[in-house]
Amino acid sequence: MSSEPAPENGYLAEHAALLLRSYRRWIGRDLLDPGLPLPEAARRLYLAPFVLLSHNNAPDPLFDYANRTAQTRFEMRWHEIVGLPSRLSAEPVAREARARLLATVAAQGYIDDYSGVRIAQGGRRFLIRNATVWNLLDGQGQAALFSEWQEIEPFLSDLRPDLL
Repeated sequence: MSSEPAPENGYLAEHAALLLRSYRRWIGRDLLDPGLPLPEAARRLYLAPFVLLSHNNAPDPLFDYANRTAQTRFEMRWHEIVGLPSRLSAEPVAREARARLLATVAAQGYIDDYSGVRIAQGGRRFLIRNATVWNLLDGQGQAALFSEWQEIEPFLSDLRPDLL
């Protein structure tokens, strides 16, 4: 996906439908009111107050969707985050745990209690809690949703390396 969700492209309704169907299949409940017309559901996902991301199933998965809240949280615009290797959303020390999480999701279909540290483009760290990660039904990737996060104070060495 290269174009940002907008009225002109139906807020990428086809991808939104895949996210919604997949969520319902694995989690057993609807993310949004299932009676909404698809273009409206797609718009609501894009403008939702929770973070919603998806990545493809490449050997080094690339983000292929990031709603507005995800863009704000990760301090990136659509064209910066879409196409970015999703592993870069975690610090190098957290990438092994993230890889284990994704393997568990691939095997089980979903996980709904993930917590971990993520990093924004500007270096700001935040802890996510109770994230849900699920497989997409087309077999082409995974999605993640979270609405709980907490800023992590930088270490003194991050602020003043000359003090070490």
